[in-house]
Amino acid sequence: MKRLGIAAVAFCLLASHGVMAQPERKVSAAQVTTGQELAPVLSHYAVIVQATYQDTLAATLELRRAVNAFVAAPSAAGLATARQAWLAARERYALTEAFRFYAGPIDSGTGPEPRINSWPVDESFIDGIIGQPDAGLVNNRKFVINKKTLAAINVRDGEENVAAGWHAIEFLLWGQDVSVSGPGERPYTDYVAAKAPNAARRGRYLQVAADLLVDDLTHVLRAWAPNTANYRRQFVREGGESLRRIIVGLGMLTRSELAGERLEVPLASQDQEDEQSCFSDNTHRDIVGNAKGLQNVWLGRYTRLDGARIEGASLRELVASRAPALAAQLTQRMEESVALAEAIVPPFDREIVGDASAAGRIRVRQVVDNLVRQAAELLDAARALGMQRLNWAPKA
Repeated sequence: MKRLGIAAVAFCLLASHGVMAQPERKVSAAQVTTGQELAPVLSHYAVIVQATYQDTLAATLELRRAVNAFVAAPSAAGLATARQAWLAARERYALTEAFRFYAGPIDSGTGPEPRINSWPVDESFIDGIIGQPDAGLVNNRKFVINKKTLAAINVRDGEENVAAGWHAIEFLLWGQDVSVSGPGERPYTDYVAAKAPNAARRGRYLQVAADLLVDDLTHVLRAWAPNTANYRRQFVREGGESLRRIIVGLGMLTRSELAGERLEVPLASQDQEDEQSCFSDNTHRDIVGNAKGLQNVWLGRYTRLDGARIEGASLRELVASRAPALAAQLTQRMEESVALAEAIVPPFDREIVGDASAAGRIRVRQVVDNLVRQAAELLDAARALGMQRLNWAPKA
């Protein structure tokens, strides 16, 4: 499915389904629960958001260090290290997508999400590809490569004109994925001046893209910093409306985005271009990370990079105080979603091909089916808390 950056689609879906925060539909804390019950849930949610973004930024700084070291002295080992750093940082970022889809700091109208995570990528917009060796911004010597120009040209004049973010960096590290059984195999010599045209520009592009990603994640993290006049302070104070945003984020990621855009679309097309992290063959981990991020928010827990465990007031406890059986069922459902996602056999682009009896397609379909049930139970949970008129089904 060819589309705008995910943030733009999510915004349209939210608006079309009536789940944007609109004054006439706001739910006050008094309508949902008492302020005494609600405050610790919102405060702890903010703690989890901040911690997850902190770890994501820390891992992305490691990615930038690896990129800079590789560009300074290109080698096969340096490229492998940079790729591993991308995978590690991406693993953390996938967890943060449970904090999206309600016009928060990352994907509001002015948020940086389109620069962070837009896909699919037209590879030839960035660099040369098979059959078009001189294509892309890398090979256009008139294009000045810096953070300002990459930010400005990202998804301009075309939804696949992705110039920045995770997947631009992914393509620059792995190259096109033309292998049936593995990821892209870009050689390190693409960054060696004597071996490849515009190698210095390619290296510059990779470094600038990493810098821009660090800047954008830093911007989002600041919005969730404690003890300052920012989005977090407003979020904690807005009571029931913020609770609504949490649930909308969970529902939209569960049904419209993960089950819909990221799984049902590639299942229908059987096209590698419709998988998210296609160059690195890391899509299966994106799916697992999203499922775990949903579970983290629901349970009010998060395990940090250093192994420290954060636990506190949770949405599950709030729902359990009104509908204990439903809360238990949804807890089990989320555990099943994680387990089914982990059962996907990489590479994802091989799981989605074949007829309905193909083992891979069955595995992916099981994830979708469980997520659809999870989304329905999230609607029930919202109703148990007094919220109505929510709908996160994908567009027909």
